[in-house]
Formats: sequence, structure tokens, C-alpha cells
Amino acid sequence: MFTGIVEEIGRVRGVELPGGAGADAVLTVEGPLATSDAGLGDSIAVNGVCLTVTSLGGDGSFTADVMPESLRRTALGDLVAGSPVNLERAVRADARLGGHVVQGHVDGVGTLVSRAPGERWDDLVFSAPTGLTRYVAEKGSIAVSGVSLTVTHVDEGTFGVSLIPTTLEATILGGLVPGDRVNLEVDVLAKYVERLLRSGVVPGSAS
Repeated sequence: MFTGIVEEIGRVRGVELPGGAGADAVLTVEGPLATSDAGLGDSIAVNGVCLTVTSLGGDGSFTADVMPESLRRTALGDLVAGSPVNLERAVRADARLGGHVVQGHVDGVGTLVSRAPGERWDDLVFSAPTGLTRYVAEKGSIAVSGVSLTVTHVDEGTFGVSLIPTTLEATILGGLVPGDRVNLEVDVLAKYVERLLRSGVVPGSAS
């Protein structure tokens, strides 16, 4: 479980494709803070995707296996050696929830449509896969490549966010250009509410 508060910008050291293109991948990422207390089997979110640490390099790096399903459903397949990535360790039970509940389970891949700089912020508009914006609400939360953001507006197939200076500097979102792909995870509460409503069962009532 994560909060969408990025701890550091890491860097991809290498991408191996042991099964060939279209199969799985082995990702090696440099992240001194993320690995400072990491152990084998720990979870680290890489651009919002929950990955399991399979080895530690001892030099501030770690490796993780990326299954074909993750490559199909996320933008991790776009990464190459040198790519910057947002990193966040799994949240401790006694930590403050600074963002919102983020599972690291990407719902779809979006694209940056436009960005407009303000005096001390940038306004960004992203496209979203068909049907995903029904889970997005104005002033609600969404994770964009692992960053917890507040939605400023939502339309058919697109939504907007505003990035403060800290977010621009401390995450990879500051360097995005139109056309770049991002991982999107909507608020899980919206999906549970929809499922309950579709089931026709009111919580606490006899089924």
C-alpha cells in the first residue's frame, strides 16, 4: 500500500528482456533512499506500479521482475536505461497518510494532452482510457505515475490537475511533454462503490 507521495526520483540502470520482446522484463533501478531499508520481497512503487524487490545491489540499486501483464497494462514498457522514475516505498502502518490510498495497481495508461505554465504552477490535461473517467471526480484524488493529485476538472475522456512547485521539482511530472504516457490509478473507493451499486445489495441489509 502506498500514499502517492513520491520519495525520490530514481533512474533506470537497465532493462533486460530474458524472454525476448513481448515477454517479461527485469528492471534495475537506482534509488538510494528507496533501498536504504529495503529487503528482498519488499514492495517499491515505480511510476505508480507496485514491484517486488528481487535483489539489492548494495550500491543503492534494486532489481524487480515485470510480468507481461504489467507491461501490457502500464507504461513500464516505455522505460529505457537512463529513464527517470518516481519511487515510493510501501507505507508503514504508523505513518501519516499524506496523499490518498494508492494500491500500485494501475487501471490504465493515459497521455499528456497539454500543459500550461502559471506563475508558480503548471496546469496539465491528461487523456484517459475509455470508461476510466467515470471513476474520476472533480476535487477527488487520482494517482498519475504514482503521484497523488487532486483533480481540477474532468470531461469525457480527459481530466486536469495543477502541479505546485514541489511536485514539479520532486517528481518526473515536471519533465513531461505532450504525448508522454503515464500510469493512472483511480481512487479504489470509487470502484467499490460502483460494484456495490451494481450488485443491488445495500450494506447491512439482508441479501
